Amino acid sequence: MKAFVMEELGSVGFADKPEPSPGPTDAILRPTKGLVCTSDVHTVHGAIGERENLTLGHEVVGVVEAVGSEVDHFDAGDRVAVGAITPDWGSDAAQDGHPSQSGQALGGWKFANVKDGIFAELVHVNEADANLAHIPDGVTDEEAAYVTDMMSTGFMAAENADIPMGGTVAVFAQGPVGLMATKGAALQGAATIFAVETVPERQELAREYGADEVIDFDDVDPVEAIMERTDGDGVDAAIEALGNSVSFEQCVAVTKAGGTISNAGYHGEGEYVNLPREEWGVGMAEKTIATGLCPGGRLRLRRLLRLLDEGRVDPTKMTTHEFPFDEVDEAFRLMETKEDGVIKPLVNFE
Repeated sequence: MKAFVMEELGSVGFADKPEPSPGPTDAILRPTKGLVCTSDVHTVHGAIGERENLTLGHEVVGVVEAVGSEVDHFDAGDRVAVGAITPDWGSDAAQDGHPSQSGQALGGWKFANVKDGIFAELVHVNEADANLAHIPDGVTDEEAAYVTDMMSTGFMAAENADIPMGGTVAVFAQGPVGLMATKGAALQGAATIFAVETVPERQELAREYGADEVIDFDDVDPVEAIMERTDGDGVDAAIEALGNSVSFEQCVAVTKAGGTISNAGYHGEGEYVNLPREEWGVGMAEKTIATGLCPGGRLRLRRLLRLLDEGRVDPTKMTTHEFPFDEVDEAFRLMETKEDGVIKPLVNFE
């Protein structure tokens, strides 16, 4: 079968690979829609180390092609979404309430990390009963593709931020995760949402998803602006959705004592992420730093799909480009360069 792979550090291309077969608890998925993620770019440039001939991608929906003998909830022909994170649910980490880590740091992240990803004509899914979810009839494949990562990760950022009802929150960066964090903060009941972003198209989407004020960091210092607008108090919570040490420091600086910094960004460069010592209260300001990967699992996916089915969110506003599967290399290049106002490229497998 045809697959789009990381050939080695810094190099991608198409390759022929054997078709996968399911183990007793697994499923094989024939993709219909997928999305390219900036984390694929980080991976190719070495953020998680050397990889060779690794199929890329982790955001996909499709139709079940085959299931293993012990799969109970799914059959061939079912239209399904699969989480970007597919943990081993029996691992110690999962049993201890951290399924995304699945036995080791980032261990629940399998696609395009420790196993082949989804940019292929067939995709292997481990523990299918736990990691797949049926897509409701009223939800399109394009909509459903967003629950696999962007909605789950962005909403996690808002959930981890512990935003009080009627509280204030600043979301740093309005890429796909940041936009969904902004929408998640609105759904969580935040009264004032500051979105920090400089790209006009992303600023406009931030407003559509619930931002009350957009702060352009090319025009003003975002820390000074947020502190001024909160009368020097700072916000109840700040969300880092970029994966940048500077924006992380700014999150710490604008969060009030006792507040929460929620990190959803992928920090793919540098040896350290720094903390601003004084704004951190020299370690004693009771500011919580919460981190998380993308929550996976059937229950999580079903809840997010229900939000789509009920019309509570429209993630397809983030789709700026579409490509057929045989042009996924161009979609990847676009995500790498961030040219042409790209936010999220949709890949059509059919």
